[in-house]
Amino acid sequence: MADESNTGPVASTVAKDAEGKAPTAKKQRSPRRPKAAAEPVQAASKASAARPRRYSEEERNDKLKLIETQVTGGSTLKDAIKSAGISEQTYYQWKGAAKPLEKKVTRGTKPVLADELADLVQLEEENQRLRKQLAEKLRAENADLRKRLGLK
Repeated sequence: MADESNTGPVASTVAKDAEGKAPTAKKQRSPRRPKAAAEPVQAASKASAARPRRYSEEERNDKLKLIETQVTGGSTLKDAIKSAGISEQTYYQWKGAAKPLEKKVTRGTKPVLADELADLVQLEEENQRLRKQLAEKLRAENADLRKRLGLK
């Protein structure tokens, strides 16, 4: 095992390194440029980035329709979204939020045709008739089981 208290060669190497390096003056830096000229331009862009634009429901629907018409006209979806001035993420969020509303609106505003109404009435009558048949059958089975068990 080496003697840990013997630092002779290491100490001499450290001393040589310290002597070999002559003290040099620090390199002078040039002064920083003032930011005053660039601040007004950045301040305007930072203000708009800090406070996002809020669109009304009508504006959202208009932009979604615009994008849809551009896509059907032959434009790509990405180009249509860019031309509308919104991000892809915003487009998909608006589209997802608008779908349930569209379904509700189309159901409520869709006119019911006379044929559909007649079919609906016929199905309801058949449903009532089948329910009555099922109830009679279950009553008969129930009565038969009670007789077998001797309850009544």
